[in-house]
Amino acid sequence: QVYELVLLLQLPPGVISFLRSMAEFKVGSLDARATKFRTVPIAVTPEGFWCCPSQTVLQKTVKNQNQQARPKVGASPPASKASSLQRALTISSERRTHSTPTRSRANSDEQRCPSADNATSNPPKVASERPPKQHKISVGFGQIEMSDLRVVLYGKDGVAVKMSVHKNILAENSTFFSDKLARQSPVSSIEVPDCEDVEIYVETVGLMYCNDVKQRLIKKSVPRVLRILKVAELLGFRACVLSCLNYLEAVPWAGEEEENVVSSVRHLQTEDYGVTPILKRVCSDLTSPPNDTFVRIIELVLKSSDDRGRREMKSLVLKLLKENNSSCASSSADLCVETLYSYCQNCLESLLTLFQQASDSDFSEQSSELKEPVLRQITLEADNLLWLTDILAGRNAAEEFAGLWSNQRELAGLHSKLPTKSRHLVSCVTARLFVAIGKGEMLPSKDTRQLLLDVWLQPLMDDYNWLQHGCRSFDRTVVEEGIGSTILTLPLEDQQTILLSWLGSFLKVGNSCPNLQKAFEVWWRRTFVRPYVEQQGSRSQSGRS
Repeated sequence: QVYELVLLLQLPPGVISFLRSMAEFKVGSLDARATKFRTVPIAVTPEGFWCCPSQTVLQKTVKNQNQQARPKVGASPPASKASSLQRALTISSERRTHSTPTRSRANSDEQRCPSADNATSNPPKVASERPPKQHKISVGFGQIEMSDLRVVLYGKDGVAVKMSVHKNILAENSTFFSDKLARQSPVSSIEVPDCEDVEIYVETVGLMYCNDVKQRLIKKSVPRVLRILKVAELLGFRACVLSCLNYLEAVPWAGEEEENVVSSVRHLQTEDYGVTPILKRVCSDLTSPPNDTFVRIIELVLKSSDDRGRREMKSLVLKLLKENNSSCASSSADLCVETLYSYCQNCLESLLTLFQQASDSDFSEQSSELKEPVLRQITLEADNLLWLTDILAGRNAAEEFAGLWSNQRELAGLHSKLPTKSRHLVSCVTARLFVAIGKGEMLPSKDTRQLLLDVWLQPLMDDYNWLQHGCRSFDRTVVEEGIGSTILTLPLEDQQTILLSWLGSFLKVGNSCPNLQKAFEVWWRRTFVRPYVEQQGSRSQSGRS
């Protein structure tokens, strides 16, 4: 069977619109012989002007034709069926003066039915010995009658593409073909085995016939241009490579496309193609990490005067730092941590001053206009400190801050003198440290853990009801697990002291205080069950001896 498909590489807009609106076309015979007409599926890709039926369509079409042409059992095929069926679609279009419409033809190997004599003398071969069928596609460029070179591409799944081209065009634009043609003369055919991307290979060769390659890339997708770039580099098609790079420098790309673009163009740095403008989009000329930029971002967020903007940027920066905890890695890590601690110290000093001012006896007698700015500044400083604590804990660098926070006895003493609405974010800082200890994000000393519980657990319990109902980011389950885990890291006697104190509060206020029943169960087993089990074990061992 022979399948012929004639298409143009450069179609006028009207023809392209017509092709896209039609799913299939009725075609006729190209010669005078009586041939049965059938439909030929045509696929026109929106990105490019190269077009051929997909491999699935080819296989389906061949299968259907084989089934229809298969002779019935007991009847010999008529002689007229030995000739192959031909299908074709011809579209004419005006091109530039130096070229004619480009055509493509889809063919499959001709299969003829053997005669009865040949069938008896030459029995059919075993199916496994038959060579695999090939689906052949013929493509013509420029003035086909003037073509003097045939390039055959062997792709996947038995697809073979024969391109009728011109030696002077290929030699002028491609170092690959120029070298091939210079090695031996005359050369009438060049074969390219194991072609990975037949479609893009054909399109790239077609671009050699275009005056403005960059114009042909407009409105193509980034992945397709990267495929063209790969083939153009393989062929040594410098003009196409430069056009692809100009395209990539101008169009937006990010995410997964960014990684593909960078990996595709980075190795071209040694080829003097001018890829620096593309790479500058994703990397700076600075050899050291931008520590000053990081410090500037932290400073801008902390000093923001807009609540919504500050809240959203805090969330964004925290998320980005969690995605890449090594953003300030190696030698600059200490500098970043020192910067964060300096801001923490400033927040602590400001909080202590504001707490002292708000707890003064004269402060309560002042008007709301005078008190509101102070209380609002307390909330702002506490929120900033909580954000910095979150960053340090996420970078596993909050141990020093845990010790610093545990020693804020004066601040903790003034805590109860302020309204809960203004002070509750201070308790969130304490809760975040307990969570970090419980998750192993930091490893403070026993004295620090003991001091943290002694100084800040009671203020946290005082604000617990407000935190559950007035703080959307508060996760009660996580906080209670962190508090319980921190308590259970202390010696058993200290566990008992803290948990018995908690039990008295829990029996009075219930859910308004942290639920530490899991930690209480562990302490109970350690206190009452383990000694008995160990005593029974020692007795059994002594009895055996």
